[in-house]
Amino acid sequence: MMSAAARYVIFSGGTLGSWALRLLQPGDKLIGADRGALFLAEHGLRPDIALGDFDSVTAMELERVRDSSARFLTCDPVMKDLTDTEMAFNWAHEQGAREIVMAGVLGSRWDHSLANVHLLRRGLLAGVPCRIADEYNELQLIGAGTPLKLQKSPHTHVSLLPLTLDVHGITLEGFQYPLHEASLTIGQSLGISNVLVDEAGTVQVREGLLLVIRSRDPEPEAPSLL
Repeated sequence: MMSAAARYVIFSGGTLGSWALRLLQPGDKLIGADRGALFLAEHGLRPDIALGDFDSVTAMELERVRDSSARFLTCDPVMKDLTDTEMAFNWAHEQGAREIVMAGVLGSRWDHSLANVHLLRRGLLAGVPCRIADEYNELQLIGAGTPLKLQKSPHTHVSLLPLTLDVHGITLEGFQYPLHEASLTIGQSLGISNVLVDEAGTVQVREGLLLVIRSRDPEPEAPSLL
């Protein structure tokens, strides 16, 4: 009997922390992309595969990754056409992932960050639910068809940004600022910082691709006693 498709969690080389470990669920398959594989090894986790050019780790760290991974796949850092994260995304998709979660794919390199956001479109077109998470944000992409259902969570703000020139037929239910058959054009900030007021809400569109970003603010720092 064929086993059920698994959820794949990609750890890439961007910003990572203990928050990323809380994303994991029993049965997840782990992919370490470049320095993301080292992060997993350092936290006692064994990637199902570690892949990338590994140009951001030392020779000693590379050996640790190799020894800590079930599979290891490396490539030349110059003669390659894909980023390490896209290589990881493609591998998860080839394995028949039922869902893909990406951590460590946002950070100081906004060229990489935006390219990784665009991977959400690949998942949407393939019918594979995909999500990007960092310490303060969760990003998903929706198109026409099945509404996105959201539950109240510590991510108190919900923002909507078009990923196509226009998005039409935007309908929100359960929000402080509801919409019905509204339109957004790329470059507008109208969809920023809405709030889910009901325990659950829905976002749906009739035409176009809409990026849904759930965010929370950092906890205020405790005052110094010195």
